[in-house]
Amino acid sequence: MSPQNTVKDWVRLIYYFSQNTISFIGVALTTSTAITLIGFWIYDFMLPGPPHPYIGLLIFLTLPAIFILGLLLIPAGIYLRRRKLQNAGELPRVYPEIDLKAPMVQNGFLFIAVATMLNLIIFSFASYRGVSYMDSPNFCGQTCHTVMAPEYSAYQNSPHSHVECVECHIGPGAGWFVRSKLSGLRQVFAVTFKTYSRPIPAPVKYLRPARETCEQCHWPQRFFGDKFIIRTNYKDDEKNTLMTTALVMKIGGPASAGSVGIHGRHLDNGSRIHYISTDEHRQVIPVVYYTDDKGKTVEFVSTDIKVTKQQLEKGEQRAMDCIDCHNRPAHAFELPENAVDLRMSRGLLSPELPFIRKKAVELLKVNYPDRETAQKQIVEGISSYYKTTYPEIYNGKRALVEQSADNVARIYLRNIFPEMKVTWGVHPNNLGHNDFPGCFRCHDGSHTSADGQTISNDCNACHNLLAVQEENPKILTNLGLQ
Repeated sequence: MSPQNTVKDWVRLIYYFSQNTISFIGVALTTSTAITLIGFWIYDFMLPGPPHPYIGLLIFLTLPAIFILGLLLIPAGIYLRRRKLQNAGELPRVYPEIDLKAPMVQNGFLFIAVATMLNLIIFSFASYRGVSYMDSPNFCGQTCHTVMAPEYSAYQNSPHSHVECVECHIGPGAGWFVRSKLSGLRQVFAVTFKTYSRPIPAPVKYLRPARETCEQCHWPQRFFGDKFIIRTNYKDDEKNTLMTTALVMKIGGPASAGSVGIHGRHLDNGSRIHYISTDEHRQVIPVVYYTDDKGKTVEFVSTDIKVTKQQLEKGEQRAMDCIDCHNRPAHAFELPENAVDLRMSRGLLSPELPFIRKKAVELLKVNYPDRETAQKQIVEGISSYYKTTYPEIYNGKRALVEQSADNVARIYLRNIFPEMKVTWGVHPNNLGHNDFPGCFRCHDGSHTSADGQTISNDCNACHNLLAVQEENPKILTNLGLQ
């Protein structure tokens, strides 16, 4: 049989079996959805910013799914019609002739050819836009709004707020992309059936190594030198007295004397440090292994943390990387005292208001039933305090009182999410050691080696303190900073 006759036979066969309701529905779905998709894409292109998350779900996920369903219904209808006729013994021996020279038939096949090409283009673009949308912070943070609300709130207020989630959580490469989508499928079921953890567990157990994500932008081997830091906080007295701490952080890195400072001793030249943690939050570290400049590995065992051999064997064995100290780089939650101090230093809470620091922290620490109640009672609490205790200040500086009250409420809404059981201090921040153990998980003076070496807990190992909780420290005057 000639190729021309073979094509004619196949065309007659497909044309015959495609005359069925299911295939017609598929054609209608595909055509109508394609037109709708193109219209929505034009709408999305004209928007000044990302669409609302639910509109995004419609544009990038729901409509493409209906479009693909329509495409699948066309061959499904053909198959089912053929099977039905075959089972009934009604398959024709010769299929009806089609006059390929007839203008109507030619126009029909031209339409099918053009529609098929257009469908391929729409399918490709829809797939690309769908994946791009699912990788966007808008989708990650707002679509599953209850689950991700705490993390998205912290992300929006972090130094990484312009870095897309996938840059850190997935990184480059097809392998981790596929792995993330499989994980995402599991998370969809967890959200649908409300089986997700509250709060979201941290640290992320299977997070990609920091050397493959963080270090695409941050490179420890190129950090060197010291960093001068000034930190301010306020006392709980009537004047909200400003206190200042000044210090020099020994960031370190490569130097003529070898690897020095914080980054140099912990991260330079590969993984110097391995450890075992026996809790899911990596806060309890009974054993640390350190490789010195000569390549010798020393084991440091804590004399304060009592664990059994079985607990050590079940513990997490991990090579230290950036995330062990910078464990909340884009999702840090504040403590009430620190949050109030920060807003006061920025002028969002006025230090002119007597006892504002003390009153703000007091109201933030109240156990409210929900966020709406908290917002209302915090604002009312500050307003009524100044109305009754300092009426002259309330009447003379009412705008400052209302601004401060509003910003105290914002602190609560930024950090507390009762539905996800996220409250003050639920997620430890390992950077530093003032609020959580942080550095002292290892640098506690109790991790000792068999030959008597101890992991240092000397303050000067990491920083030099120039002023600690001082009013008008002299060092700042000498440097011309105040």
